[in-house]
This record gives sequence, structure tokens and C-alpha cells, in this order.
Amino acid sequence: MSSGYVTTSDGTQIFYKDWGAGQPIVFHHGWPLSSDDWDAQMLFFLAKGFRVIAHDRRGHGRSSQTETGNEMDTYAADVAALAAKLDLKDAVHVGHSTGGGEVARYVAKHGKGRVAKAALLGAVPPIMLKTESNPGGLPIEVFDGFRAALAANRAQFFLDIPTGPFYGFNRAGAKISEGVIRNWWRQGMMGGAKAHYDCIKAFSETDFTEDLKAIDVPVLLMHGEDDQIVPIDDSARIGIKLLKHGTLKTYPGFPHGMATTHAEIINADLLAFIKG
Repeated sequence: MSSGYVTTSDGTQIFYKDWGAGQPIVFHHGWPLSSDDWDAQMLFFLAKGFRVIAHDRRGHGRSSQTETGNEMDTYAADVAALAAKLDLKDAVHVGHSTGGGEVARYVAKHGKGRVAKAALLGAVPPIMLKTESNPGGLPIEVFDGFRAALAANRAQFFLDIPTGPFYGFNRAGAKISEGVIRNWWRQGMMGGAKAHYDCIKAFSETDFTEDLKAIDVPVLLMHGEDDQIVPIDDSARIGIKLLKHGTLKTYPGFPHGMATTHAEIINADLLAFIKG
């Protein structure tokens, strides 16, 4: 099948796309989006002879709008259910933002014998929140603001993010794409408000330090140096020190959504890593 659903242990329906043959590449999207955010990568790698798979996280996109389970352990277990159904082996897992956290937790907890490599793009690990052990993180007030804005007017909030910092469209001289903004909004509004609200805690407060330390496959960290959503200094530049087999590649001036705005560069570097 080219698309379908996997039913998890708690009855949640997880939507997925599964195209092509060859070595599988599994794409994990960011908050509050869906598998559609990987269109540019799915088509590129399909044409290169890979099997490409992407799912909508629970509460997002076409998956069940869940009230519960909107946290990283369950997200990773959902991926494990998908990998089991599709019998994925020698897979490369690619995660953006929140999806990067999902990849780290899945590979560390469930990936043994199934995962060949992983790539984290603009990803949240090790931890976004400012704590005593992570003084460079973002204060809780930032994420409380996200929750307040979502609860007050999710539709407007989901316009403000892509219009501004997500793609760097708030920077002087930025080439703004109305279609990209509308597509971000479309994906966001497909999901459930409760799951999106809960996921803010999941992506900001989950500590992936031990996950990164436990991963024993090659990992590529890719991060835009002008990422306004997940600042590079408190994410990739710390995470690289925790990985056994990590490589860090940074991109001057690139925004959080660089896989969309600079797809040709990101795709080429991902291909080189997968084939290397």
C-alpha cells in the first residue's frame, strides 16, 4: 500500500505514507505539522531509489486527535509500532525539530537491529527548557506564551509562526512564499488542539541527554545558524558532544524550516550522509 494506518496499543490510528523500494528512510515531522512537510524530501529520495516513509504523529495531520499519550515515550512507541508493521530494517530515520526528539527517543529505546543511521535537523535535543543544568535554554515563559496563544486563537497563532520566525521570513531581504505560509497553516489546523497543546511540553521539557548518549549508530546533526525556533547554541552544539558517532553540519543564515527553504542543499547533504 502507498498509504495507510497502523493501530497502536491504545487504539490510536497513525497515518503513514510508504512509497518505493530499497533502503527505507523514515521522516519525522515537527510540531504542529504532518508528514506533508517532507514533500520535497520524499520526492527527492524516491527518485534516488529509496523507500520513503513518513507518518503523522498522534494528534497531528490525519492521525487520531488524541487526548492522551501526547508525550515522547508514546510518540517513540508509536514509531516502533509503525516500524514493526512495515518490517523496517536498515532504516535511516530523519527528524526535524520535535521530530528530531522523537527520533532520538525511538532509536535509543526501540531501534536496535532496525536502524542504520539517523539525522536530526533543527532538532530539540538535548533539551530546550532553561534549567539549572541547562542555563542556556529558553525560559518556561516562552512556552507558556505558546500555550496561551494556541488556546486563545490557534488559527492566528499558526499564521504568525510561519509568517515570522519559522522560515526566517521576518529577516530583512527574505524571499517570502505565501504558499509555504499557507501550507504550514493548513497542516497545523488539520491536527487537534489538545494534542498540539500537550506537545509543547513534550518538545520543550523532555530531556534527551541519555538518549543521545545511548545511540550507537552514526548521527548527522544539521542546524541552521539563524534558527529562531530552536537556537543552535543550546541544541546541536551541545548534542554533538553527547553522541558516540555524531557529525555536526551547520548552515550560516539558514532558518528553522531550512528543509523547505533550502531543500536542494539539505537533500544533497542528507544523500551524502546516507550513502557515506
